[in-house]
Amino acid sequence: MIKLTETITAISTAMSDSGIGIVRMSGPEAFEIADRIYKGKKQLSSQESHTVHYGWIKDGEDTIDEVLVILMRGPHSYTGEDTVEINCHGGVFVVRKILETVLKNGARAAEPGEFTKRAFLNGRMDLSRAEAVIDVIHSKNEFALKNSVSQLRGSIQRKIQAMRDEILYHTAYIESALDDPEHISLDGYAESLVEKTEKLLKELKKLINTADNGRKIQEGIRTVIVGKPNAGKSSLLNVLVGEDRAIVTDIEGTTRDILEEHIQLNGVSLNIVDTAGIRQTEDVVEKIGVDRARNQAEEADLIIFVVDASRNLDENDFEIMRMIEDKNVIVLLNKSDLKTMVTPKMVKEHLDKPMIEISAKEEEGIYELEQTVKEMFFQGGLTFNDEVYITNVRQKEALLQAFTSLSQVKESIESGMPEDFYTIDLMDAYEALGNITGETIGEDLVNEIFSKFCMGK
Repeated sequence: MIKLTETITAISTAMSDSGIGIVRMSGPEAFEIADRIYKGKKQLSSQESHTVHYGWIKDGEDTIDEVLVILMRGPHSYTGEDTVEINCHGGVFVVRKILETVLKNGARAAEPGEFTKRAFLNGRMDLSRAEAVIDVIHSKNEFALKNSVSQLRGSIQRKIQAMRDEILYHTAYIESALDDPEHISLDGYAESLVEKTEKLLKELKKLINTADNGRKIQEGIRTVIVGKPNAGKSSLLNVLVGEDRAIVTDIEGTTRDILEEHIQLNGVSLNIVDTAGIRQTEDVVEKIGVDRARNQAEEADLIIFVVDASRNLDENDFEIMRMIEDKNVIVLLNKSDLKTMVTPKMVKEHLDKPMIEISAKEEEGIYELEQTVKEMFFQGGLTFNDEVYITNVRQKEALLQAFTSLSQVKESIESGMPEDFYTIDLMDAYEALGNITGETIGEDLVNEIFSKFCMGK
C-alpha cells in the first residue's frame, strides 16, 4: 500500500499551453512545503481552510510565476488530507518548473490515481465512487456523463450497501439461533429466507441486466453499416461524421476494408464501422473485405442495413437479410431523392425491422435515424434519478458471484439442508458485494484499479 505519511504532488491539468495550470499537493507536509516556495502577504500554514491566496512561487531567489494558491485542510478535502493547489499560468514549461520546485522541497511524485486512492483509503469515498471519478473523466457523451455522476453521488454504493445489510442481518440471525436455540427459534425461518433471497436475486438480476446498456452508454454502441456495393454506405458515414472520411465513387467495390469512426447521434455514442459492399466476387482483395464485413456484422450491437432503393432487390440484398435477421437492425432505404424501385413493404416481406427512407446525398432522414437508435437501445430516453447502470466489468463479475451464491442459498433451503449451510453462501454473497464498494477487496486489486487512472487525479 502507499505510505500515507508521505506528501505527494502532481500536475493535475493537461500538459499543453493553456490559460491555467494546476499543481496539486496532498499529505501531512503540504502546507509546510507551500510555505517554503510561496511568497505573499501571509504565511499559508497559518491560514484557514478553503481560502485562496495571491502571491508568487519562488525557487530560492528566482521567481517562477504569479499564482493563486487554494488551501484545503483535511479531512475536508478530496483526499481527506491537507491539500494545496497551486494555480499558475498554463504554459508547459512554467507548470513543470513549479512541479520541480515542489519536489525539490520535500514532496514525492504521485503515482497515477494516487490522489483518488488516498480518498478511498481515508474513507472519503467507496470504491464504486472512486471508479466513477475516472468514468466522469472518460465520458464520451451526455448519457455516460449523467450515469457516471449518478455513481459518483453514491447510487451504486447505496444499493449495494442495502443488500449487504440485508444479507448480514439474516446471517447473524441464523448464527445466533444456532448458538442459542433455546431463546432464538428457526422454526419457519427457512420459508421467510426463501422469500427474502428471491427479492435479493431479483434486485441483483436487474443490476446485472443493466450492464449491457451500461457498456453501450460508456463505450458507445458498436455499429456496422452493411449493404451491397454502391448502396450509399460510405456516403452515409460521411454524413454522420460530418466530413469526407470515406471515398465515394460510382464504381462498385470502392470500399475494400473497414473504416471506423466515433460519432454522436443525439447524445448517443456510436462506434461506427463502414464495410465493403457484400456481394459474390472473384476479386481476391475485395473478397477479403467482404469476409471482414461479415465478421464485423457478427460482432455488432447494431447493424445499419443500407438498401439502394433506386435499384431492384437482388440476391446480394437477400443474402444480407438472411445474415442479419437475428440482429438489432435498422433498415435505411437510401436514395429517396431518385426514382424508387424498392418500397418498405417489399423489404418487410423478407426482413421485419425498423425502416427509414433517407437520402444520404441530400442528408434527409438522419434525424429519424437518431431517434430510432435512441429508442431501440434506451427505450426513448434515460433517467438517472433512481436507475443505476453498471458500466464496470469488475462490478458485473462481483454481482454475478453474489447472484450465484444467493441462488445456492435458495437451493439449499429447498433441498432441506441444515441452516449452517445457508450462512456459508450468504457470507460468500456478502463478500462478493463488498468487492464493489471496496470493503472486502485485496491490496493488489486496489493497486491495479488505481493504476489505470490518469496522473494527478
